[in-house]
Amino acid sequence: MTACDSVDAAELFDYDAVAELFPARSRKFSRKLAAYRRFERAADAIRFAVEVLPPELLLGAYLEVEEKRFSGNEIRRLYASTQYPLARPVAA
Repeated sequence: MTACDSVDAAELFDYDAVAELFPARSRKFSRKLAAYRRFERAADAIRFAVEVLPPELLLGAYLEVEEKRFSGNEIRRLYASTQYPLARPVAA
């Protein structure tokens, strides 16, 4: 069972908690882009992972928040949640 398996996981998720993002490693992308990052708010880490990271790096990435790990797919679900507190870009 992963951290985001339950239906209510996003509702219980603390988007204001400190978060660490570990992108997948890839020789195709610069080390700077694929490097570990620490964020003061999980919402910012999720935004970075979904909006900035190339999909190939998000695929094998994980987010750690309050000692729980979230996979790339779980990160996408947290971003898509109605509980996600930040504005998303408007589609053209």
